[in-house]
Amino acid sequence: MADNPKSRRQGELTAPPRCAHAGWSAIFLAELAATSNVTASAAKAGVSTRLVYDTRRHDAEFARAWRSALCEGYDALEMALLYRLRVGELKPATGAKRATRSFDNATALRLLAAHRETVARERAIREEEDADAILASINAKLEKMRERWLAAKDATHEE
Repeated sequence: MADNPKSRRQGELTAPPRCAHAGWSAIFLAELAATSNVTASAAKAGVSTRLVYDTRRHDAEFARAWRSALCEGYDALEMALLYRLRVGELKPATGAKRATRSFDNATALRLLAAHRETVARERAIREEEDADAILASINAKLEKMRERWLAAKDATHEE
């Protein structure tokens, strides 16, 4: 059946064509990394939020780039918050001529706890990658041993 709007039911969606988002996706993803805000990012790219969500749903590469942009945005936010927690914030003191520096220890501790979980997850991922590399190395060595054994076996049969 031809893809014509009259042949589709009201509100029914079709997958956006591949690379249909080439013109706006870079702008959207850059803004998403900067703001972590889908609505603002779609507006900056000149597209609707419906289009970006549909594209994410139908294009695995775009969905991966979306997740990456959000991670980048949250990393930047975490670094900005970490800086503010380290140096404190200047707050005007009542009746004083100069502001005082205050530190939000509760938020700093929550950030450290969240970071600890992130580090633990990253280490687990790296250890899994290391385990895969070790298994691949062992399999390669076993294959070389098998090839040498077969070559030796063939050599003894030729004699």
